Amino acid sequence: MTRTLKASGPHPVRLSLADILRLGLLGIRTRGPRAALSALGIALGIATLVVVTSVPASSQQALMDQLSALGTDMLRVAPQADSDPPVVLPATADAMAARIGPVTSASAVANTHRSVRRSDRADPSDASGISVLAARTDLLPSIHGTVRSGSFLSPTSAHFPTAVLGSRAATRLGFDRVRPGRETGQVYIDGHWFTVIGILAPLPLAPDLDTSVLVGWDAAREQLGFDGHPTVIYVTARESQIEAVRAVLPATVHPQLPGLVQVSRPSDALAAKRATRQTLSVLLLGLSGVALLVGGVGVANTMVVSVLERRREIGLRRALGASRGQIRGQFMAESMALSALGGCAGTALGAAVAAGYATSQAWPVVFPRLALLAGVVGAVAVGAAAGLYPAVRAARLPPTEALAAV
Repeated sequence: MTRTLKASGPHPVRLSLADILRLGLLGIRTRGPRAALSALGIALGIATLVVVTSVPASSQQALMDQLSALGTDMLRVAPQADSDPPVVLPATADAMAARIGPVTSASAVANTHRSVRRSDRADPSDASGISVLAARTDLLPSIHGTVRSGSFLSPTSAHFPTAVLGSRAATRLGFDRVRPGRETGQVYIDGHWFTVIGILAPLPLAPDLDTSVLVGWDAAREQLGFDGHPTVIYVTARESQIEAVRAVLPATVHPQLPGLVQVSRPSDALAAKRATRQTLSVLLLGLSGVALLVGGVGVANTMVVSVLERRREIGLRRALGASRGQIRGQFMAESMALSALGGCAGTALGAAVAAGYATSQAWPVVFPRLALLAGVVGAVAVGAAAGLYPAVRAARLPPTEALAAV
């Protein structure tokens, strides 16, 4: 019996992904200075991407914060004026408003219809125009207010005869500051002495409170005969839902007579804020695309030059049995490794420069997620795309032609 043997040619060695990656890194190490310059070029491109997106983003956030200070998230709820009989809001109206999903805070004040004087011997007309209001202890967040001196009403002090003065009311009553640890002044309200514990800074979003004396809700009931029904409710809500909140507020705070409840319209600054955000977002997206394109062109140029310089190396590897796929893998790995190295360095450099500039301008430091993602992952993806043509060109190079190259 005759056995037929089949001749078999040499089989190319299969390279694992780790082997291909090592080949790519070896090419970078053997060409250290040129690889460093290539990575530097990529790093500068990625750093430019991070800077040109992060600096405008920080500026945008600073502008958004300024617009938000104009009350873009704030609504004012009050009974309709001059109604007969007068509309009285429920005692729990502010708590009901706080239960609306997008509402972030809700608080209330109420007119006690009492007069205030600097002392029991002062002329009552000296303090005309100053209102005495009962206030909830959580009022300040709802009106974006701050205390200029002293402290605001707390759950403890609200039970006692204490008062907080609006900025203009403090001036008219002769108070300039509250000094902790020293004897504090008092005001005379409807036959009762109230100790002044704080003075508010000017309130541009609630100017009527600048000429008011605020007392605790419970103290107003016990000392001034207050009936417990709020007269004005201040509501803050998520800006994206401010119109929806405004639509349901009347029926929420006064289900029996929603038509007799007035709600202020959203601030005009909200429309300006939305338009500004949309415009700047498109600008940032365009800048990111241009910076990535420039970085990709740089990587492609570097890899094409690398192929032309290493034709002899490619020819030798092909003559020793390296397949076209292995050649492609080597140059793709080298391109992606260079891009990853430059992307990481460029992201760190760009972030440092952008943070330093934003801090020098007193802006919040903001890094768009797209910029940071493009700095690393995007750099690798662009490196892969940019290295595809040089890798294919290297793989198609005939070994004889490559070996004959000088």
